[in-house]
Amino acid sequence: MNERVWIFDLDNTLHNATPHIFPHINRSMTAYLQEHLKLSAKAANDLRVDYWQRYGATLTGLMKHHGTDPDHFLWHTHQFPQLRDMVLREPRLRNVLKKLPGSKLVYSNAPVHYAHAVLKLMRIGDLFDDVFTIEHARYRPKPENAGFRRLLRKHRLHASQCVMVEDSAENLKTAKQLGMRTVWVSRAPRTPVHVDVKICDVLELPRLMNRL
Repeated sequence: MNERVWIFDLDNTLHNATPHIFPHINRSMTAYLQEHLKLSAKAANDLRVDYWQRYGATLTGLMKHHGTDPDHFLWHTHQFPQLRDMVLREPRLRNVLKKLPGSKLVYSNAPVHYAHAVLKLMRIGDLFDDVFTIEHARYRPKPENAGFRRLLRKHRLHASQCVMVEDSAENLKTAKQLGMRTVWVSRAPRTPVHVDVKICDVLELPRLMNRL
């Protein structure tokens, strides 16, 4: 199997999670830490940010230092009664993705129930051959390479077949080290050396295929 395989991050790559979804998740995680670690609101928020910065995911710090059950944490911090109103859907995205030759996967640090719900609301879930989430990575979030390797093994892929599309430059560093092509979705003024192509929006992908 030598076809090109597109691997997409979800939040802030396929949709804009910054205005509504990320603040909601941050509040939910802080509340979880308050309740289960008996912390003040400020201490809980500081610890959430500290673990996220140190480990790439708050969950990793909680598992490492507090023995937190990952499924319990992910379920309770990713409840979205108003998700339909929070997902910013781009109607053109479906046609853009269909123009990309090869198979497509989603690889997200988010939990599986949330990822599928977002993709369904965006009306693009059927375009992906797999949605690979933090559970499938055995709770080893990007940028750790363990999840990347599990994804490659699961689909019997060589890294050289894959194009990783991400808003996180740190996650792309791991992808590049493994041998993937890298597309950074960012408006940052500078482009790191491990990024092959930088785009402001995933809608730009089809016209840049020849550069990949």
